[in-house]
Amino acid sequence: MELNFKYQLSIICVTLLLPALRTSQDSFTCSRATYYGSTDCYGNPRGACGFGEYGKTVNDGSVAGVSWLWKNGSGCGACYQVRCKIPQFCDENGAYVVVTDYGEGDRTDFIMSPRAYSRLGSNADASAELFKYGVVDVEYRRVPCRYGGYNLLVKVHEQSRNPHYLAIVILYLGGTYDVTAVELWQEDCQEWRRMRRAFGTVFDAENPPRGDIKLRFQLGGDAQQYWVQSKNVISGNWEAGVVYDSEIQLG
Repeated sequence: MELNFKYQLSIICVTLLLPALRTSQDSFTCSRATYYGSTDCYGNPRGACGFGEYGKTVNDGSVAGVSWLWKNGSGCGACYQVRCKIPQFCDENGAYVVVTDYGEGDRTDFIMSPRAYSRLGSNADASAELFKYGVVDVEYRRVPCRYGGYNLLVKVHEQSRNPHYLAIVILYLGGTYDVTAVELWQEDCQEWRRMRRAFGTVFDAENPPRGDIKLRFQLGGDAQQYWVQSKNVISGNWEAGVVYDSEIQLG
């Protein structure tokens, strides 16, 4: 099923990523966090994951760039609970962030949007004090991404040119999974063909198959890897910017 991407963006801003109470990682890891400049406090649409406007507004703009958690791009879309460690200022639940970018700071694992960083504070005044610190000690853990009502979506990247070059971006990756590989079905050879990870969560292929395109995704999580196949196809007349619903629900 083909979806209108502008419609998707219009409801992203009012759809919050629901924080999960249960996690696949019970313990917290100590680190540091800072924030980056943003005129509207949202994310960076030019983030290294290749998410574009989705990376700016997803999770109500509570997003972050990460360093080693980037994992060569497979860390894109991962969700984390981040709590700062200054008792008089910090909220006990902290902020829930989605990874949309790569970044390195002053021994920090998280470079957060101002919107996300402010949510570390217990109230508006406390958040203002945390901004004065610039860099704060934090603890974090991986949590499942929850996107109510959304399946995994596949967007045809703006650089794509039918029929010679296809690039896709993966949106709304639920649960605690990483996309470690993507393959498309080569009908003439009767085999799956590996797509290249171009950067971040963008996968591409030169001279993709003509006609409808079947995709499958290799997911990694909890020390396991397995394949899931999209229940929908990318139609043969695909165009850059169009979004397709895989009908894959991950939670």
